[in-house]
Amino acid sequence: MNLFPDAVRSRSEPGPLADRMRPRTLDEFLGQEHLLGPSKPLRRQIERDELGSMILWGPPGCGKTTLARIIARMTKSEFVPFSAVLSGIGEIRRVMERAERSRELGRRTMVFVDEVHRFNKAQQDAFLPWVERGSIVLVGATTENPSFEVIGPLLSRTKVYVLEALALDQLIVLLRRALDDAERGLGDRVTFGEIVAEDDLLELIARHAHGDARAAYNTLEAAVLGAAPDGGGRRVLTRQLVEDVLQRKLLPYDKAGEEHFNLISALHKSVRNSDPDAALYWLGRMLASGEDPLYLARRLVRMASEDIGLADPGALRLAIAAMQAADFIGRPEGDLALAEAAVYLALAPKSNALYTAFGAVQKDLREGELDPVPLHLRNAVTPLMGEVGYGRGYQYAHDFEEKTTNMPCLPDSLLDRRYYQPTAEGFEAQLRKKVEEWLRRKARQRDESKS
Repeated sequence: MNLFPDAVRSRSEPGPLADRMRPRTLDEFLGQEHLLGPSKPLRRQIERDELGSMILWGPPGCGKTTLARIIARMTKSEFVPFSAVLSGIGEIRRVMERAERSRELGRRTMVFVDEVHRFNKAQQDAFLPWVERGSIVLVGATTENPSFEVIGPLLSRTKVYVLEALALDQLIVLLRRALDDAERGLGDRVTFGEIVAEDDLLELIARHAHGDARAAYNTLEAAVLGAAPDGGGRRVLTRQLVEDVLQRKLLPYDKAGEEHFNLISALHKSVRNSDPDAALYWLGRMLASGEDPLYLARRLVRMASEDIGLADPGALRLAIAAMQAADFIGRPEGDLALAEAAVYLALAPKSNALYTAFGAVQKDLREGELDPVPLHLRNAVTPLMGEVGYGRGYQYAHDFEEKTTNMPCLPDSLLDRRYYQPTAEGFEAQLRKKVEEWLRRKARQRDESKS
């Protein structure tokens, strides 16, 4: 009996490129180094054949099914794929009974359940006795949080491994492999001729796959098949061809080059200039070009502190919330949270007083003398410290009616230094009044102490 019928295909039925290029060994498997790198626990368990049931949780195209098949090969297990959409309880029980008989004969069965989150409670319950007895090794794959989608009893009997979306450079490596591989990929010149694909075009394909290897392979294959051979029999991939395949325009963008910095500069300056329409445009353009949403979220957080500051303390809270939402929801839904933050920041009152104040502090730290902390601000945590003057002259603000004293809190060389000078914009106008009142109280208390 062939344990892996899906691993053998005739040349007349090659299957999709994404299926043909599935890694066959852990050494071919790209990504998930946090799980499969040398000496990592999961890799050790696979190599030692000490695996139990597990759930692979990760985004589409990150290698969940491929990893399950590799594990089955390495552990010499019969690989039985289940579809959560097509399989009923009756079929589950029949397969479990066959697996039990195989176990009695010394053969192990690995049951792979794709989209396990689509199994209802009764279907999931049907696996429990067999998983508990060890009749099968259950490997579930899901794009949804297992904590919410998998029943507790089954979850407690499995180990959850979190897989990550593939990085841009990893996708580019996979695409180049497919172009070079004559046996499983597109490198067969008899069938396809010479394929010419520049690195920047492969990067565009990879960027628009958003970490999904299957999507990247599908785009590449469609582009190659859609490229008409030239007079020399070559298939030259072009930007226009890839745009036609994706049915979307590939905007010019270089994440490490000038265009990247030009666009983020335009977004930042549009927000600073309180232009919500321009802010939305530049944000949308960067997202459409394949920019990492979390990079944009971090820049929005920076804008909230640099250009708005305490003129609207809610700006930073909203920017942080947008960053968390974009990370939690993912694309494209999370893009809307970033758009909400960009518009809010553009329309918020502006102040760079905090940015300027902190810059002045950093300048003094770079260029000035680092004076010691005044003795009256130090804690006397030992008797000797008290004897030499630590804490002597300290004034406890809560003991004073105005909750303010004339006690200096800066080093002597900086006694009259003013760093934070709030503007009259937004909430900062109220802070400006507080600062002015605080300065008046300090001056009055200083005068009273002299008289």
